[in-house]
Amino acid sequence: MKVKTALISVSDKRGLVEFAKELSANDVKIISSGGTHKAITDAGIDAIKVEEVTKFPEMLDGRVKTLHPNLHGGILARRTPEHLKQLEEHGIGLIDLVVVNLYPFKETVTRRNAGGTSHPPSEGAVAIEEAIEKIDIGGPTIIRAAAKNHESVGVVVDPSQYGKVLKNLKENAFELSKEMKRNLALEAFEHTAFYDATISRYLNKEFKGEKFPQNLSLGFEKTSMLRYGENPHQEATIYTYPLRQGNGVVDCIQLNGKELSFNNYNDANGAIELLKEFGEPCAVIVKHTNPCGVAVDEKLSMAFKKALECDPLSAFGGIIALNRECDLDTAKQITAFFNEVVVAPGYSSEALKELKSKKNLRVLELKNMNANEKSFDFKHVNGGLLVQDADSINAWKWEEKTGTNADEKTKKDLEFAWKVIKHTKSNAILLVKNMATIGLGIGQTSRVGAGEIAVRQAGEKSKASVMASDAFFPFKDSIELAAKAGVNAIVQPGGSLNDTEVIEEAKKKGISLFFTGERHFRH
Repeated sequence: MKVKTALISVSDKRGLVEFAKELSANDVKIISSGGTHKAITDAGIDAIKVEEVTKFPEMLDGRVKTLHPNLHGGILARRTPEHLKQLEEHGIGLIDLVVVNLYPFKETVTRRNAGGTSHPPSEGAVAIEEAIEKIDIGGPTIIRAAAKNHESVGVVVDPSQYGKVLKNLKENAFELSKEMKRNLALEAFEHTAFYDATISRYLNKEFKGEKFPQNLSLGFEKTSMLRYGENPHQEATIYTYPLRQGNGVVDCIQLNGKELSFNNYNDANGAIELLKEFGEPCAVIVKHTNPCGVAVDEKLSMAFKKALECDPLSAFGGIIALNRECDLDTAKQITAFFNEVVVAPGYSSEALKELKSKKNLRVLELKNMNANEKSFDFKHVNGGLLVQDADSINAWKWEEKTGTNADEKTKKDLEFAWKVIKHTKSNAILLVKNMATIGLGIGQTSRVGAGEIAVRQAGEKSKASVMASDAFFPFKDSIELAAKAGVNAIVQPGGSLNDTEVIEEAKKKGISLFFTGERHFRH
């Protein structure tokens, strides 16, 4: 089944002329539409207009041009005597190769910038009418038809496929191999599925549909293969979501260092998302997705110094995130020990030069560090996907339970601690002083055990500090531990059967105790 006739209708015209020339040079008849036909014929390549085949003009502003039996019959027909006879009876010719790519819906609604990363359109930047007109109808229909009949028809959906298709044709007397046609069909169905998923998610947002629709379609596209996964024996890649808000780790621009690993992406994501909690100059140091130091200060370099002091041993080989332009003083502190990644919204020229002195240090720039808007949290389970609202903080629900008046400084430390603990693995206990973490007990099966780790890490600094717990205290033992360490205020969700006992112990020890009414489990 030598390729004799090709239907070409493409929005993305990269490589089109070169590809069409090769087909024409091998006696392939080309049928094309609109701008594709013009591009081909302007290059001196013979091509037949779609209208000559359909005997019907393009109409409705281009909405109808390829939806016709004279095209679909030639694409869908099996090469059997019965089907060939029917085509002959209706004067329909065979089409052996379909080259179609779709209207740029994704590019329209995301407005790609020069760096290649996508950012959400500002309010009203893309009218819904414009987006609707970029929903391709004829293209996906033809692609799916060709992919269905892949035993007889080849289907090409992206310019990146031109090279391998031509190579395969030339190696097989201008026939496509069975394996190539199967691979192209699979890629075609993946292409249309991604296209439709992008449209459905966009319209769900625009039309304010169900928060949790009956059928959830999430279209992701592969960005690149990674060297390996969490461990060297695991293969890995990274996929990106086209309708993302442009404020995540996948939107960073890398300025220095080795390529990012699976763990780099995961850890840097944790650091960035924690950083978004704070408007003040803030420094975050993360190891294995958990913070090992967080601090805010009027001066960024001081914030970093305070964050590092929390746990300098764990900070070795960690991820650093800053929410202000990195200055030279901060950069020198960073290069004073080994780090994997540093991310900031910008860098002074002196700071960047200092950081680049460490050739393997991955230096990332993320200008947009705004918090996610109406985001969701996804967790994969075997055979399914858990979907929930992203965790949030409602400080207005707080209630002080012991009648002890905490001063403003203490309240600020409590609010700081509550923001940080939201990003730590359960069970978690944090100690905070002067808007900086001083003790972190994270990811423990015992809550009192987490408290003991936090207190031990803080040492003498625990005196006059505040404590945060991601879930309620089931017993008064954690209050006793806090009192012994010199903690003067605690924030926790409340809700235990033993709340009365816990409150009474806090009163007895003179500790201000705030209940938030919300917990921050993170698994």
